[in-house]
Amino acid sequence: MSINSLIDSLSTSGWYVWDDFLNPSQIQVIKNCIPNKLQDARIGHLDSLQDNKSIRGDLTVWLEPEMGDPIASYMAQMDSIRQALNCELYLGLRDFETHFCCYPNGAFYKKHIDNYKGKGRRKITTVLYMNESWQTGDGGELVMYDSADNELLKLEPFCGRMIFFMSEDFPHEVLPTQKKRESIAGWFLTESLL
Repeated sequence: MSINSLIDSLSTSGWYVWDDFLNPSQIQVIKNCIPNKLQDARIGHLDSLQDNKSIRGDLTVWLEPEMGDPIASYMAQMDSIRQALNCELYLGLRDFETHFCCYPNGAFYKKHIDNYKGKGRRKITTVLYMNESWQTGDGGELVMYDSADNELLKLEPFCGRMIFFMSEDFPHEVLPTQKKRESIAGWFLTESLL
């Protein structure tokens, strides 16, 4: 797996799964930097943000490089990918935003799309899974659909695995988890963060 495979798959299929994007020790040092205080995740945008546990049950915290060198290193790695995607695919990606997500036992996130066509700045969605002892049957899979609502992929959240997909093109959901599920969700943006 490599950046070239990512570029090829995004340009042809619109999505890519990169197994072993990070190894378990890299994942652990990032987790060690995550603050203990998480907030209920919200849905909507700007003035319409709201809590709605019937749609989304995870807890989140936005990540910043100041939280520690491992997070800064991860964000620098994502910036290198951003630059490579711009160089090869001319996507006009200007920034990257990311947050840590924790799904308690039983939590889920109903089907949604990260960026409606032409309505926002998110261009490519990323999800890095951080679950060291995940087993088939633990639930929490990411299910991705095409525009006709056909299931394209059911992805188990194994440690170190990362998925990239075009934010406007793929409705997706997180199925109910049978134990705590952790990940880092991120978005390559067409506008810079303030």
